Amino acid sequence: MSDIGLDTDEEFVEQSLRDRIRENPRPALVWLAGAFVLVALEFGRILDGLLAFGAAGKFLFDGLASVPSALQGNVESALAPISTDTVGTLLGALVHDAIALAMLFVVAIFLQGYLPRRLDEVLGREMGRRRRIYAERLLLTGLLAVAAVLLAYTPVGAIVNGEISAWVRVVEILSDLPTLTSREVIPNMGHRTPDGGWDGTFLGLSPAWAWAIRFALVWVYAFAAFGWTWKGFNVYRSYYREADWTPRDDTIRRFKSQYWGLFGLFVVFGFVVLAAFAPAISPVGIQEHVYEPYDNEFEYLNDDGQIETVTHGQANLYSRSNGQNTVSPMSYDDFDRWMPLGTTPTGQSMLTHLSYGARTSLVIALTAVGLGVIIAVTLSLLTAYYKGLLDVLVVITSDTIISVPVLVLVMLLAVIFQESNHWLAEPMDGGLLLALILGFAYWPGMWRSIRGPSLQVSEEEWVDAAKTYGQTPRNIMRKHMAPYVLSYIMIYASLLLGGIIITVSALSFLGLGISEPTPEWGRLISDGRQFIATDSRHVSTISGIAIALVVLGFNALGDGIRDAIDPEADVGDVSAGGGG
Repeated sequence: MSDIGLDTDEEFVEQSLRDRIRENPRPALVWLAGAFVLVALEFGRILDGLLAFGAAGKFLFDGLASVPSALQGNVESALAPISTDTVGTLLGALVHDAIALAMLFVVAIFLQGYLPRRLDEVLGREMGRRRRIYAERLLLTGLLAVAAVLLAYTPVGAIVNGEISAWVRVVEILSDLPTLTSREVIPNMGHRTPDGGWDGTFLGLSPAWAWAIRFALVWVYAFAAFGWTWKGFNVYRSYYREADWTPRDDTIRRFKSQYWGLFGLFVVFGFVVLAAFAPAISPVGIQEHVYEPYDNEFEYLNDDGQIETVTHGQANLYSRSNGQNTVSPMSYDDFDRWMPLGTTPTGQSMLTHLSYGARTSLVIALTAVGLGVIIAVTLSLLTAYYKGLLDVLVVITSDTIISVPVLVLVMLLAVIFQESNHWLAEPMDGGLLLALILGFAYWPGMWRSIRGPSLQVSEEEWVDAAKTYGQTPRNIMRKHMAPYVLSYIMIYASLLLGGIIITVSALSFLGLGISEPTPEWGRLISDGRQFIATDSRHVSTISGIAIALVVLGFNALGDGIRDAIDPEADVGDVSAGGGG
């Protein structure tokens, strides 16, 4: 990236960000030193997050790679009653290869922009632009196909797989390093001793105090990381940005003066911290407490003054908040486990469920909104640029999807996939499937909300000028149209995040969302609703208040972003385009 700078001779010169940092390195080095300390304190947790992203990427890659084989099997099954096995196998193989090549061609379209040299330059002969583009894409498709064959049918694939596995193992080992807020550094699971003290907890403190120290450190670290990130932006703006002013400065200034938007930012920030630091905030580990409760034991002091061992599953049976027995917030259960928000009707920690439930909701909401944004922005740019039949087809498709109520569509598709035991229904006990369905259901609303701005920008003079200079449609859409509509989609996406969270909770409340044992807030409300008139009312009330607060926070943040970007925006105009 380069910017225009002004040298001492009052002449404009090209000066990159690297050059500006080299001229005045001290502010950047000071900021990088602070960032290095913050990363080092939570290095293991950061690597753990990268492993989770890697696992999600591998799952997605494996799913896409299985599409040609799945379609081949469907073709062979469909042709079995009406043709011979040879014909069916041959046609199935043709379908497999055609689908695989088509997928590689799509990948080649995205890779084409990164070619170091154009094909006509390599061949030393002139080629028409359209002919060159398709020749480069076909060449890349062929190279990708050769690479795929080498990886699938030769020892090269095993070597590459072994290298990747080795590096993943290294990262896994490093991710086990203790962090500032890990329960290995500040343990809160221990037992009373006959002399009245505690064993196994941080500094021999009670589990409540040990957990409180870890909880406080989480928030201190989170606010320090947020503050240091903001300082990094100010360092860039003060020392390394060429322009004294940009429109983004006014946007930030307006947002800082909007208390409703700041309230939303504060709530959303707390929600993200709750999800990101769920292992540290939870008083009991999720694996031993929820997923494998009968495979993990802990010690406690019994009424006879003896140290005994019991599994979490057995202890949970005596710690249930089911109306008759209640472990209230800010109390211990009968086995000296600290329960800051009480227990659930199954005897598990409410705070563990809430923190990991926040992670579940956040992953689903971001996946659904991300998928919807990709589809909506892509279609809005294509329909605005090409118009005509493509625009009509997208209008018909979106109107068809919008005509079906979102909840009905989601329930219908979820039941179909779950009843057929489809592999998409397995991750997160149905969470990924729900995210994909919601992304599919909400993209028409997003597309409608940015269709007008996209059509407007496609008629601007700078777009015509780019066409005149011979820029490709993809570059025109990416460089000259996309930045204009991204601000609109960002407003709509922030408002939609809260809606998706409450939709997932509503489905789980009805028994159609996330299945056990994956924690989810809506299921907590459902599990505790029959005890709302008893001492165990905290199960439904706390989870209900949490959902309402988070949805309110996302809406407030969306309002704040909208007003900061466009002070004269009308609330009704933005929400009117929604599909749910």
